[in-house]
Amino acid sequence: MEPGGAANRLHGSDAVFRCSISLPSFLSVTSSFDLTGKIALVTGCNKGIGQGMALGLAEAGADIIGVSATLALSGSETEQKVQALGRSFTAYQADFSQRASLDAFLAQVMLDFPRIDILINNAGTIKRAPAAEHSDELWDEVLQINLDAPFRTARAIGGRMLEQGAGKIIFTASLLTFQGGINVPGYAASKGAIGSVVKALANEWGGRGVNVNAIAPGYIATDNTTALRQDPDRSQSILGRIPAGRWGTPEDFKGPTVFLASAAADYIHGTILTVDGGWMGR
Repeated sequence: MEPGGAANRLHGSDAVFRCSISLPSFLSVTSSFDLTGKIALVTGCNKGIGQGMALGLAEAGADIIGVSATLALSGSETEQKVQALGRSFTAYQADFSQRASLDAFLAQVMLDFPRIDILINNAGTIKRAPAAEHSDELWDEVLQINLDAPFRTARAIGGRMLEQGAGKIIFTASLLTFQGGINVPGYAASKGAIGSVVKALANEWGGRGVNVNAIAPGYIATDNTTALRQDPDRSQSILGRIPAGRWGTPEDFKGPTVFLASAAADYIHGTILTVDGGWMGR
């Protein structure tokens, strides 16, 4: 008798059937990352991580709506790079530190785009000061931009996604979603809260076709980390803990963003994906 017994041998049409179910599975996984025809709203896409996320989505086929306080309404670097990929880019300006500005933007973008398939809640800020010197003004500004605005944006766009019966929402969290940090109490509080908001929304919306997840960047070479990278001792201390042996770049966020925004992540809800070169595992 052949190894495995007669029950495990394939004959005739049964052999054809068992073979046929594997190939479509591979092709389906490949095509599930295609975002052609999707419309993605990316906040804070003028530079850095947000720009990397926007370009990754555009490379996968999505058309991009971009917004930030300083984004040029025409001719920005992000717009040029997105259009070079053959995708459309629509720019808006909004100051997320001001509720009136945010509300006006949300009303306008939802009027201009009745359907938004992907929301990248990336806009944020950081203010450094010891806790005893962290003023009310700094606290309020950071919490407004990093927590209030992302929630209000998700509430508005997510509500429309619930009506559509489908959508992907990705928040930008942080390593300080898990840790406390030093001299950034407002930032740590806001990013810790984002982790809970992601889970709360996922619990409510997961069964209604809307995926809510987050990406937590590690130490990334952007404007926000210039001071750290220019401090030889601090930079070496950071690099010494990163198993990958380098600072991250905005390009490192293309793949994770496309994954969470795609059909490949349909069964992923309430997850915070660290993109940190292995920092959290050290």
